[in-house]
Amino acid sequence: MNLELKRGEAVSIMGPSGSGKSTLLYVLGALDPPTSGTVTLEGKNPFELGERQLAAFRNRQVGFIFQDHCLMPQCSVLENVLIPTVVAEEKEDYPARARELLAKVGLSERLDHLPSELSGGEKQRVAIARALIRRPVLLLCDEPTGSLDRKTAESVSTLLLDLHREQNTILIVVTHNNELAARFATRYELEDQRLAPARG
Repeated sequence: MNLELKRGEAVSIMGPSGSGKSTLLYVLGALDPPTSGTVTLEGKNPFELGERQLAAFRNRQVGFIFQDHCLMPQCSVLENVLIPTVVAEEKEDYPARARELLAKVGLSERLDHLPSELSGGEKQRVAIARALIRRPVLLLCDEPTGSLDRKTAESVSTLLLDLHREQNTILIVVTHNNELAARFATRYELEDQRLAPARG
């Protein structure tokens, strides 16, 4: 099937382990090329770009949030959020934007802390801010609440949905969490590498 999404839209994708959820995100995020079909974002097929252009396109247009946060342990909270901006060519006060995003996720008092000094929920909030720092078109989340307790997972998912609406991104979340998936008006299921609207 074709999957076409516009800015401001959000979908969840569920499926059993091994069904291809993570692989789908890697293809949509221009990390892995599709074996068939095409991927376009803002009218461009990223896989037609050269290697350096592809890396720049991905860094600018796509934000990733993973289950294990993927924070740099030697970097502070603020530095972690700023990592995607190291290669940015456009002129913008990214430190100010990083502080603004960290305020939105409730971490204004933790800017100089290291990841080892944060809770799991706080680490995921840093990851959300980092994913949004360059105002991506597409925000991809792979089990964003998978390692969190239920209360923290609910708080993080609410924050994620609120920021998605505020930043006007396309949001795609793959998850095993029925409660998280149910918060999306548009839901899909992936089984045997086939994507279909969720039943029920």
